[in-house]
Amino acid sequence: MLETVIFSIIGAVSLVSIVFVALAISTRDLLKAVIYSAVQSTLYAFLMYLLMAPDIVLVYVAVSVGLLPLITIALLKKVGRYE
Repeated sequence: MLETVIFSIIGAVSLVSIVFVALAISTRDLLKAVIYSAVQSTLYAFLMYLLMAPDIVLVYVAVSVGLLPLITIALLKKVGRYE
């Protein structure tokens, strides 16, 4: 029973993350694309937590949710926000 619930949550989170990937690809506003990508990375980190990989979650959250969006936003300030 518990495994069924966990697998259902994994499926739902996977579908939501696919939506955020599509939004990040289709938007012309690069800041929104970075935010969508950070949300998608957070969902992937949650998936890895559900799959019982806490060591990967710690590194993935620090890099993909924290460091990468900050560097990309700093770059967008210099380059410009819109395509």
